[in-house]
Amino acid sequence: MAGLVQEITEKNFEQEVTQSPIPVVLDFWAEWCGPCRMVAPVIEELAGELAGKVKFGKVNVDQEQSLAYRFSIQSIPTLLIFRDGQIKGRQVGAASKSHILAKIQQAQ
Repeated sequence: MAGLVQEITEKNFEQEVTQSPIPVVLDFWAEWCGPCRMVAPVIEELAGELAGKVKFGKVNVDQEQSLAYRFSIQSIPTLLIFRDGQIKGRQVGAASKSHILAKIQQAQ
């Protein structure tokens, strides 16, 4: 995981997501998930391109089951886009970079 994409856990969720002054994109994923591995490099790329404007984080659903449950994650990968602590967008399943970028822009 690159330095621009942060691991989000139950412990740091409040500080890193809810209290973030900029929008946050959370990637709910698992190591055994093939589509998740396809989306990961896209997330890394976007994190570099949007650094300072949008924060990116990953939530491992196997390790953070309470967060997955809290946000009704039923399929992975799922991207949730937060602004001001509220969910403003959702993408379920693998998607292209342009599609993910459009979702982020809609949520801002």
